[in-house]
Amino acid sequence: MRRLTIALAAAVFAVGGLGASAASAASPRTPRVGGDQPPFPYADCIKAAKNNGESAAHAKWHCDELVKKGWVKRPKS
Repeated sequence: MRRLTIALAAAVFAVGGLGASAASAASPRTPRVGGDQPPFPYADCIKAAKNNGESAAHAKWHCDELVKKGWVKRPKS
């Protein structure tokens, strides 16, 4: 019975993996042109963070973390 359970789990895992890879292959990534898509400007990030009640230091930290993730463009020095 245990072998059947393991075999069933492996089959479900394999089918799920194939479905996920087929879905990602069906929709190729295209560059986005709009200004409402990431990466966002650093100044807009700081402004939005301050508008949400963050202190200046926390807003800078928060936006720096988003730069690391690629959601915000690096600030111009």
